[in-house]
Amino acid sequence: MTNEKDRINKGFVSTAIIGSTLVMVILVFSTIWASRKTVSTTDDAVAAVSTFYLEAMADYRARTVNNLINNNFEHMEKALTIIEDGDIKSQEELRNVLGNTKKLLSLNRFALVDEDNIVYTQYTTYMGGSRYDFLSSDKLSERVISTIYMYGSSKQLCLAIPTDGLVIMGKPFKACFVQIDIKDISNLLLLEDQGTTYFAMYTKNGGNLSDTVLGPFGAGDNILEGTKNHISEAAWKKLSADFDEGNEGSLTLAWDGTQETICYAPVPDTGWMMAVLIHENMINDQFREMSESNHLISRILIIVTLLSMAIFATILLLQSRRVSRARLESEMENSRIFKSMANTDSLTGVRNKHAYSEYESKINDKIRAGEIKDRIAVLVCDINGLKIVNDTFGHAAGDRLIKDACDLICEHFTHGAVFRIGGDEFVVILQDRGYDKMDETLASINREVEENIKKGKVVVAVGHSVLTEEDEQIHDVFERADGLMYKRKQELKAMGAKTRE
Repeated sequence: MTNEKDRINKGFVSTAIIGSTLVMVILVFSTIWASRKTVSTTDDAVAAVSTFYLEAMADYRARTVNNLINNNFEHMEKALTIIEDGDIKSQEELRNVLGNTKKLLSLNRFALVDEDNIVYTQYTTYMGGSRYDFLSSDKLSERVISTIYMYGSSKQLCLAIPTDGLVIMGKPFKACFVQIDIKDISNLLLLEDQGTTYFAMYTKNGGNLSDTVLGPFGAGDNILEGTKNHISEAAWKKLSADFDEGNEGSLTLAWDGTQETICYAPVPDTGWMMAVLIHENMINDQFREMSESNHLISRILIIVTLLSMAIFATILLLQSRRVSRARLESEMENSRIFKSMANTDSLTGVRNKHAYSEYESKINDKIRAGEIKDRIAVLVCDINGLKIVNDTFGHAAGDRLIKDACDLICEHFTHGAVFRIGGDEFVVILQDRGYDKMDETLASINREVEENIKKGKVVVAVGHSVLTEEDEQIHDVFERADGLMYKRKQELKAMGAKTRE
């Protein structure tokens, strides 16, 4: 009987040992399998997140350039309206009008072209037929977007529109155009990316327009030539066709043992391609470190239960999603910071002319929609004597004068939107409470300005006007305010204020 119990006990122990060993072996292999599966899933998630992020960034930057182009076209249309309304009788008057219009609308290298292909700018005239391809036709019938190369290495974006029968000094003019340095566009697109994200703009032939580095490709490298020996022939042909036909897409290649993913999107109407790259190994390393740490925990959890492994897998998935979300939120925050920097005047800290153009456009939309009919005022403020200070005491003193003028304006118009739109010119938009207190505030700032003439402090001429039923856009109000500002400058000059002459 005892021997039978011993045999039963031994059988039970053997079964328990074998069963426990079998469970442990199953747990070990399950953990290894789960670990490998987790690594594979993590790599797939990283690839998906990277591609999604790159596609979004390529499309965003392409749309940013397109918006810049459309804004310049709108400003050229406004410039033509201003020029058509002027009674220009001499080249000197034309140059003055071109200079004032360019300054008012922030147009780079703005010029008119007559029927003989003579180009008129603020400073000179020259023959433009050999320089600009769009002048080869006798008449310009639509908008033109082209890329030109000047002065050896300078790359320019040229935007042109027809002038529709414009006649100045008895001579027909057929077009006007602006030139934008592509380096300025590149600077607009730069982000604080800590060396993880790169972008570049290319021509159809793969030439680098933006002079920026795209991962392994230098600022002067041709991307089509650079990728030819690093990808399959079929992938290279697709890349070349996408660039030639303006199709968006992506490309993955191995470079010095590192896998790189490039996403590209066309910039509408330019023939350019915007390309964005992120080093996938940087994201992979971060995910893999986290994964390896959790695999160690998984091996410890072998002695517990399969339930613990399931809980761990759930935690890992949540952590992966949380990290992905945090990275996307960080990029969105960087994008918001960039937009804020692009709309802020670096010297004074108030909003700049780019921000004013956006603000003006929004108000115009509300005027056209009938949402705003009155109770809005535009104040044009101009600093007296800035040129004298710059010439006499240097630009550092001039910058100090600009800051003092900005402080004076902001102190009085606390309920207004203040913009610096030129070297010595500010604009204030008043609505609601600021509009109600306008007369009181104007009287206050004018008193202080007149006292400052006696004290030798900053003097600012302010002209203002309000929206009326006849106004179609806020620029109509601006023009009246600008005219009144110049009258105020003459009054201040008669009181002893310095002027720019």
